Amino acid sequence: MTDLKIGVVGIPGKWSTEALADAVETKTGFRLVIDMGRVTLDLATGGLHYDGHDLSTFDALIVKKISEIYSPHVLDRLEMLRMAEARGVRIYSRPEAIIRLIDRLACTVSLAAADVPMPETRITEDPSAALQAARDFGTAVFKPLYSTKARGMTLISGEDDKAGEDIAAFAAEHPVMYIQRKIDLSGQDLGMVFLGGEYLCTYARVKQGDTWNTAIHSGGKYEGFDPDPEQIELARRAQAPFGLTFTTVDVALTDEGPVVFEVSAFGGFRGVRDGCGLDAPDLLTSHILKDLGA
Repeated sequence: MTDLKIGVVGIPGKWSTEALADAVETKTGFRLVIDMGRVTLDLATGGLHYDGHDLSTFDALIVKKISEIYSPHVLDRLEMLRMAEARGVRIYSRPEAIIRLIDRLACTVSLAAADVPMPETRITEDPSAALQAARDFGTAVFKPLYSTKARGMTLISGEDDKAGEDIAAFAAEHPVMYIQRKIDLSGQDLGMVFLGGEYLCTYARVKQGDTWNTAIHSGGKYEGFDPDPEQIELARRAQAPFGLTFTTVDVALTDEGPVVFEVSAFGGFRGVRDGCGLDAPDLLTSHILKDLGA
């Protein structure tokens, strides 16, 4: 056991956050779950205060989840953590890396710049261009720029007489429209997991019933999956530009070959447990302690 002081930034009471805090406590004897909604940054002193602790004096912070719901406000929380990093606190993953993934468009641009294959995608604020995209794609998935687990995603058929109205309703809440061709997932997509940039395992999210997506909150379930070397290399290439400590690359297998949907800022512990049979909190904590020289 080491005497390092490591805090876990996450959602108090959530399984993945608490499991990670348990793993840290087992290996260090110290346990603190940090709710960023209750953190105060004092720029005069550089202190980052939470529940009687100055986080800027910690050895490290592990960011399991920065907020329950993604929004531009989340970027402010990450900027607060950057101040602790500037004072020498090691943060896993680095706030700068996470910032590039919170906004779906920022992630997509980075993937496109790295020549990673993705579903056909268009971004616009113009309703007429959005309608044309829906018509060109046949059926399009309209995705919020800030969301997780398929929340807020809307299917719009370009053939539907109400397509224009549906687009207007989506744009009222999401003025910058992220529009992607709906592809046939054949009932599943993959979560390809990396720890410290090295491939760990792959699990499949398998849809249940008549839902159009495989998201677990829509009823999907995790299963094991054995990818081929080309699929692993694609996922490795997708996550490489971001430099994350722990991440999951979402991959779909299509008739034209595999495509990447996105790279997760935080990765999925439950998928690793249920689909791969591995203890992600323990593996992540061990990796971080090794990196810290413990």
